[in-house]
Amino acid sequence: MADFIVDEDDGLGHPKRGGLKKKKFRQGSDISAMRDANEIFGDVDELLTIRKKGLASSERMERRLEDEFEPTVLSEKYMTGQDDEIRQLDIPERMQISEESTGSPPVDELSIEEESNWIYAQFTSLLKESDGQGVHSFEGRGFSVNKDDIAKFLELHHVQKLEIPFIAMYRKEQCRSLLDTADVDGANQDKKPETKWHKVFWMIQDLDKKWLLLRKRKMALHGYYTKRYEEESRRVYDETRLNLNQYLFESVIKSLNVAETEREVDDVDSKFNLHFPPGEIGVDEGQYKRPKRKSQYSICSKAGLWEVANKFGYSAEQLGLALSLEKLVDELEDAKETPEEMAMNFVCAMFEDPHAVLKGARHMAAVEISCEPSVKKYVRGIYMENAVVSTSPTADGNTVIDSFHQFSGIKWLREKPLSKFEGAQWLLIQKAEEEKLLQVTFKLPENHMNRLISDCNEHYLSVGVSKYAQLWNEQRKLILEDALHTFLLPSMEKEARSLLTSRAKSRLLLEYGQALWNKVSAGPYQKKEMDISSDEEVAPRVMACCWGPGKPPNTFVMLDSSGEVLDVLYAGSLTLRSQNVNDQQRKKNDQDRVLKFMMDHQPHVVALGAVNLSCTRLKDDIYEVIFQMVEEKPRDVGHGMDDLSIVYVDESLPRLYENSRISGEQLPQQSGIVKRAVALGRYLQNPLAMAATLCGPGREILSWKLHPLEHFLQVDEKYGMVEQVMVDITNQVGIDINLAASHEWFFSPLQFISGLGPRKAASLQRSLVRAGSIFVRKDLIMHGLGKKVFVNAAGFLRIRRSGLAASSSQFIDLLDDTRIHPESYSLAQELAKDIYDQDVRGDSNDDEDAIEMAIEHVRDRPGSLRKVVLDEYLASKKRENKKETYSNIMRELSFGFQDWRIPFKDPSPDEEFYMISGETEDTIAEGRIVQASVRRLQGGRAICVLDSGLTGMLTKEDFADDGRDIVELSERLKEGDILTCKIKSIQKQRYQVFLICKESEMRNNRHQHNQNVDAYYHEDRNSLQLVKEKARKEKELVRKHFKSRMIVHPRFQNITADQATEYLSDKDFGESIVRPSSRGLNYLTLTLKIYDEVYAHKEIVEGGKENKDITSLQCIGKTLKIGEDTFEDLDEVMDRYVDPLVSHLKTMLNYRKFRKGTKSEVDDLLKIEKGENPSRIVYCFGISHEHPGTFILSYIRSTNPHHEYIGLYPKGFKFRKRMFEDIDRLVAYFQRHIDDPLQESVPSIRSVAAMVPMRSPADRGSSGGSGWGSSHNEGGWKGNSDRSGSGRGGDYRNGGGRDGHPSGAPRPYGGRGRGRGRGRRDHMNGDRQDGNGDWGNNDTGTGDGGWGSSTGKKSSGAGGWGNESGGGGDGSTGGWGSETAEKKSDGASGWGNDSGGKKSSEDGGWGNKAGGKKSDGEGGWGNESSSQKSGGGGGGGW
Repeated sequence: MADFIVDEDDGLGHPKRGGLKKKKFRQGSDISAMRDANEIFGDVDELLTIRKKGLASSERMERRLEDEFEPTVLSEKYMTGQDDEIRQLDIPERMQISEESTGSPPVDELSIEEESNWIYAQFTSLLKESDGQGVHSFEGRGFSVNKDDIAKFLELHHVQKLEIPFIAMYRKEQCRSLLDTADVDGANQDKKPETKWHKVFWMIQDLDKKWLLLRKRKMALHGYYTKRYEEESRRVYDETRLNLNQYLFESVIKSLNVAETEREVDDVDSKFNLHFPPGEIGVDEGQYKRPKRKSQYSICSKAGLWEVANKFGYSAEQLGLALSLEKLVDELEDAKETPEEMAMNFVCAMFEDPHAVLKGARHMAAVEISCEPSVKKYVRGIYMENAVVSTSPTADGNTVIDSFHQFSGIKWLREKPLSKFEGAQWLLIQKAEEEKLLQVTFKLPENHMNRLISDCNEHYLSVGVSKYAQLWNEQRKLILEDALHTFLLPSMEKEARSLLTSRAKSRLLLEYGQALWNKVSAGPYQKKEMDISSDEEVAPRVMACCWGPGKPPNTFVMLDSSGEVLDVLYAGSLTLRSQNVNDQQRKKNDQDRVLKFMMDHQPHVVALGAVNLSCTRLKDDIYEVIFQMVEEKPRDVGHGMDDLSIVYVDESLPRLYENSRISGEQLPQQSGIVKRAVALGRYLQNPLAMAATLCGPGREILSWKLHPLEHFLQVDEKYGMVEQVMVDITNQVGIDINLAASHEWFFSPLQFISGLGPRKAASLQRSLVRAGSIFVRKDLIMHGLGKKVFVNAAGFLRIRRSGLAASSSQFIDLLDDTRIHPESYSLAQELAKDIYDQDVRGDSNDDEDAIEMAIEHVRDRPGSLRKVVLDEYLASKKRENKKETYSNIMRELSFGFQDWRIPFKDPSPDEEFYMISGETEDTIAEGRIVQASVRRLQGGRAICVLDSGLTGMLTKEDFADDGRDIVELSERLKEGDILTCKIKSIQKQRYQVFLICKESEMRNNRHQHNQNVDAYYHEDRNSLQLVKEKARKEKELVRKHFKSRMIVHPRFQNITADQATEYLSDKDFGESIVRPSSRGLNYLTLTLKIYDEVYAHKEIVEGGKENKDITSLQCIGKTLKIGEDTFEDLDEVMDRYVDPLVSHLKTMLNYRKFRKGTKSEVDDLLKIEKGENPSRIVYCFGISHEHPGTFILSYIRSTNPHHEYIGLYPKGFKFRKRMFEDIDRLVAYFQRHIDDPLQESVPSIRSVAAMVPMRSPADRGSSGGSGWGSSHNEGGWKGNSDRSGSGRGGDYRNGGGRDGHPSGAPRPYGGRGRGRGRGRRDHMNGDRQDGNGDWGNNDTGTGDGGWGSSTGKKSSGAGGWGNESGGGGDGSTGGWGSETAEKKSDGASGWGNDSGGKKSSEDGGWGNKAGGKKSDGEGGWGNESSSQKSGGGGGGGW
């Protein structure tokens, strides 16, 4: 190896010193050559290193874009390698994009002929399906398409690479039947042409794409089927199976070749995959593969049951051929054995008996029939033609869908045929079904169903009459039933749904496109005739104005005729209505500034953005300035300024522009409102260019709301339609190239010019901007257009003296300023020269000057063109087949690039109303229910405001049914109230609606939409369960009245009482949540989980709130009050109130004597314990399910259980008017005072009942649950328990509190019943409460009344949740279920349940003790049933 290492010398023959590295030469290099290179160039390695660095840097330069930018950025800017290829290739850009998915189209005559036949057939079926909605109604006339014209269109499109706009403009002679008659018959030169949306061409192009995709898929499937069949053939060795597979394969390929739709190809594919399932071949031994679920068919087939299935008679294919009448099949031979006998030969481990074998074989036969393409085609034909759809509302739907709901028209459809669905109706049904508001059923009418079954039986069953034949026929009937009902009909329903969706989307897409067409085909604002201008086509100068709320202020932007910003003015005080001197002065200053602004710039029109009612006042203010200007300075006012008009313009598109990326690029230094105003003015000058501006990479145009149902469409579907419409209209309008080169926003529609696209347009735009101007159309080729693209685009690009070319003296061909295509210039020149020669009466030279003179002559004297009889002229030139081309030439010679768009029209009063209010005909109509907020009360009427800002007027007569008895509405209403009303009438001119909210009118449905009722709409209310419906309505009512609050706190949620209990259901005991109260915006409710299925609700009163508007009312109050306790915020409520309460709750739940269960279950436990210890007084604590928030102390002295109630407070437990900090002290007190006598001055229950007035009908309540007491001046605790019932017969004298006390006694003063609704008390007005109502009210008390209702003398302790019977001040009183000392129950020591001296029932019950002296207990959540006034704090305890 030493030979390969050499020492370098220093050039003098001496080796270099200093430890130079020895160099290794690369393998394969010549040593002597390397030495020579060293001597000549020095260190070669260094050179190589430098070279490598250079290469790397050049690679980095080449990869710089990819390295610097994200792929998405490059894609948006069309800067990828693929984009470069599209730019360079001389094929129209949109064609290239389309061919990426479809592949290159075939261009041979045979393929074009085949495709044209297919398109013609599809077109005919579309016309038939549309039944008045399709193509033949596009142009308002009967429509017939020539098949040869379709073939010619395909030849022009695929072979010559011509796009639709070019064909529609310059190849009319070759496809006349595809055009409207007005397009073909263009001989009438006096009539101005109109822009046309060439829907037929676009439909044919769409069908062309479908055909190419279908062809591509069929070719791919053919290859896959062949490969898969060959794999299967190598795997199978059974000769019979091989023959069957070959037969199946040939059948599938034959079906594939004749399949004409995607659906038919799907049928073929499902048949192939059934017999040759994928995924079973191609995995080598030992390789991992994903486990695959095997179908029942596959299991049966592997068990050999395919042989049994083949013995049933006709195959699925034979049945299909017979049904389609393609081929008559031979009659079946009679079988020689029964099905069971035959099946015995195939019994195996998986199919253990003949019945299992036959069942599996029947399944195989049924599946094969359901997958047979010819059978499916036959069934599909019957089903799609005759199936009907019915809809009916679910219980939720019946509640939600009212007469003005989006789904009202489809709520009850009865047996509507599939072919009768119009527009997007099916999409609404689909959405309603997803939202579980509608039930949708598909059905094949009985007569058609019977026909289908009989046809199948006729061709599948044997005609034999032998016993064997009948037995086999029974099997065949089972197969057919299974195939039809299990597989085919469900499959058809799925297909029908898909078909309806596809049709509805197509129609919706057309409606969406029509809405866009109406917007972009509208012409620009035209200057008034008296306005003298050197150029008739110059756009008007526009002063655009956008209303501003103050930040930003009202903004005025002045645009010149090219749409460029000249000046900006802010005038925030212009709309002030205040009488304040300073405000008036500021307004005057702004008026002067606006006046000077207008005087300086002399606008032709004022464009005012219509966004809300303030714009109407702004319009008046601008008019005031205009009048002032005309009156004070008439000489300075320009011509036409004296009748300057203000035009309302919709702000929806300008707002999209304001927030788009393109606005930042075009107006980088301007604020948002200025950008919006610029777009407003430009939209008036050129609606098409402004709309096209938003069709860039961001596709902001898709956010433009054009159709109420457009959300059903996919983004790509919508943009495809946008592109179609924009291409069609842009090419008919054309683009002024030189003007756009100076003002780039005019370039935005360039991407839609025929042959171009965003990539080619961007490249052409950059080239033209660099050049500044162009003078000859043919020069476009030098700007990067290929020949084919130039041919497509040239006729639509206008070359005239505009922009920088306006000041140039260079010659411009007049024909370049027309729609005449360069290929027809010679014809135009010849025609012009002939007319010129005839007019001038002399032959002229054929030089360029003479031709130019002839064209100018014709342009200046259009009358000379009208003298030409076109048919005679064409006959003389032998060009009869060029009539349409010559019509176009004559029109353009007389008026080049005449604007064919619909002339601008000022918005109608109705359009102005809908623009300004933001409403539509659907959202505001007579009879519609709306929310209105009361702003001002004026005697007998209320002035309200709707959500949209419209003013609502409500008179006292329309407020209530007894409105005539109302003196002033302020008696019933106050400012800030929110009302639910109906619209009585609308005054659009004044932007006012008259409202009505009296109950009789709210129930009336006479304003239902009846104008477009579906012919198949038929209401059937008997199908709903009325009880469920009522329950749903009540639940919905609760939800509707629910008012959310603007409160941020971890323990607060905007939910209803039902939702609160559901939320707490899986939480721990003691968990709580604060929620809005249904009493109004001045209350909150604390909901606490006491125990499983036991929840309690406590009302919190808010104070210190500002009632100036709804927002301030929705915020939390500055103070919070529970009983007499006041808190600053919810944190303090939790710390001082809830946390101690929960601590005591958990102490009780963990106490050794606490028992789970209901009152009766605890009693049973006590009885068992008493049986074990007869000499002891047994006791325990439990939860009261009937009165959530109360504990029950149950004890047995002899045989019967007795009960006393214990209140729960933040300070502890309250028992017999005494507060105990812990349970042990309470128990000790109970044990010491168990024999204490009770007060004797207790009136009997009957005497108490005599004091109670009759129950008011207004006292509505429910029997479930109970409340937590309420005092006169604040709502107390309410509760609900899933176990509470309507009362236990013997325990509750009056049913447990419908109108009575929980003890069973009626209410002394008629407190509220449980449930929602307005209770009625004798001496006070009851407020509505959510959840369950109170169990009683202190009628005159200052504290928080508990569940009992106090009567009689004053008590300093408030009623609590525990039940106290008011007694003497020493506290020796009984709770609920205590007796007076007068009688003893059952002879045992302790307390029976007598009240007022009478012996109670054996079970005790809750005797209600009323009367006695002042009690000194504290207010809490206990339930006091004393006769005295309660002066304590809270209500009852838990």
